[in-house]
Amino acid sequence: MNDEMGQTSTPDPRQEKFVVEADLLTQDQLEGLAEEYCTRYHGLNEVESPLSERERVLAAVHRGELVVWFDPVENTAGLGPAQ
Repeated sequence: MNDEMGQTSTPDPRQEKFVVEADLLTQDQLEGLAEEYCTRYHGLNEVESPLSERERVLAAVHRGELVVWFDPVENTAGLGPAQ
């Protein structure tokens, strides 16, 4: 069946974002993701020093509250809430 017959196509699973285990990344990579997260989410909110949150972000990663998401379509990684 095809779309013309009312059937919707399924998304390609190779294009879906997925979680990368934090222990597979180097400390430098995790720190870079934490800095990017801090500047993206706190840098524009009139926070005087957004990077001061970096240690709290890294602790959240180690607790599993934030995870590393990889987007194969964009070839990018970033931190976000676990789903």
